[in-house]
Amino acid sequence: MRVLHAASEYQGIAKTGGLADMVAALSATQCSQQPGQQPLDIRVCVPAYPGARSKLIAPRLLTTLHLYGFQISVVEGRLTDTGPLIWLLDCPPLYGRDGDPYRDASGVEFADNGLRFGVLGRAVAQLALGDADWKPDIVHLHDWHCALAAPWLHAQSKRPRLIFTIHNLAHQGLFERAVFDQLDLPPDWWQINGVEFYHQLSFMKAGLQFADFITTVSPTYAHEIQTEMYGCKLEGVLRARSHVLRGIVNGIDDDLWNPAIDGDISERYDRHSVARGKLHNKHRLQQQLGLPVSDLPLVIFIGRLADQKGADLILAARTAIQKLPLQFVLLGSGDKALEKACSDWAASNGKQIKAILKVDERIAHQLTAAADLQIMPSRFEPCGLNQMYAQRYGTIPIVRHTGGLADTVTDTTATTLQNHTATGVHFEHADVGGVLYGIQRGLELVGDNTLRDALRSNGMQRDFSWRKSAQQYLQLYRDALASNTNATT
Repeated sequence: MRVLHAASEYQGIAKTGGLADMVAALSATQCSQQPGQQPLDIRVCVPAYPGARSKLIAPRLLTTLHLYGFQISVVEGRLTDTGPLIWLLDCPPLYGRDGDPYRDASGVEFADNGLRFGVLGRAVAQLALGDADWKPDIVHLHDWHCALAAPWLHAQSKRPRLIFTIHNLAHQGLFERAVFDQLDLPPDWWQINGVEFYHQLSFMKAGLQFADFITTVSPTYAHEIQTEMYGCKLEGVLRARSHVLRGIVNGIDDDLWNPAIDGDISERYDRHSVARGKLHNKHRLQQQLGLPVSDLPLVIFIGRLADQKGADLILAARTAIQKLPLQFVLLGSGDKALEKACSDWAASNGKQIKAILKVDERIAHQLTAAADLQIMPSRFEPCGLNQMYAQRYGTIPIVRHTGGLADTVTDTTATTLQNHTATGVHFEHADVGGVLYGIQRGLELVGDNTLRDALRSNGMQRDFSWRKSAQQYLQLYRDALASNTNATT
């Protein structure tokens, strides 16, 4: 089976969040040989951001596309000897810019993102139809950035089957009508059953309307986005297409996130040596950060400083938090006002609170290995990865009961303790009371060594690898190929 993934990010080329991790891990798992199965024939199409071409092994020019007055060199190569083939869309005027895939170096969104990602979708569609002398059976589109490939391909009489994955419905790719005209999209697409959305062009809606199957990254989120609270005004479209909507929880790279072999932490450990290993890592981290070396519970937050992630809720609860018997370390970046507030909080109480205002994978590993508790107070969370990393490292997650957090963390109750499935703490409300309840409940659990050790052991034994999820995607691909369902029916 030939599968073409398309995305705006890919781990090792460009990353701003979990999208890059997911596409890289899923495609790598799919192209590896599984017992009793043939590997899939995988290609991954992604823009060539600065420095991307130099990261490829044996890059070669595959073909050249001419779209909207731009010349796009399609460069093929691999990031690793065993990984999938990468197709880089090399077009410096569109993608060769400083900053991240969406914003300039000062954090301002590029004014022409509609054009940049409209070109991405059109290029993916052309490549999927055989412009590179390789035709996929399945085109798997990830999030809004490449979603315009769906209607372009859907219009063809002979085409691959189309899978569209929602990574975060809150980011939809909304643009003015002028962008629709600039991209020379067919006039009949501008309608309620097309890509028009409240008098704007919606890339996200294009994927939802024209894909054969829609997925999102957890079963609970698949249900939530069909409601007014979480649907971002697209809940009607999603309910209408619920028969082709599936939730498949993301996996993690369980080789990269493995405390038994992690080269970034000061002492490696497994579930049999977790107590000693975590204590050693905690003391080492305390020394590095200038915190008092102590056996106090260490609570961490790792993630974007954004309202979605509930970072503001932690700050709203900070007076109460610092009265608790704990140390707190925050790692992340994002909203500048939240960054300043975190910095000010840490500066006012440097012996208990630390704020590391950047994205740093190495420090994330060290924090996860050292921490007793990790809080994720998200207002909504399509999947989330940090709560799975935490359990892998014997860190007890404290999560709001939403999306993938609800699906991947088992709340601690008398029943879940008895059947050995308890791994963390759930709280219901995205407010100060919820955050404080979660932290206080977490402190109670780690204060009881028997309960703490049980939760650590349960979490470290869970299988969060991509193997199970990859099997679900494989079955979805088979269903798509066997289905006669048209996206417009």
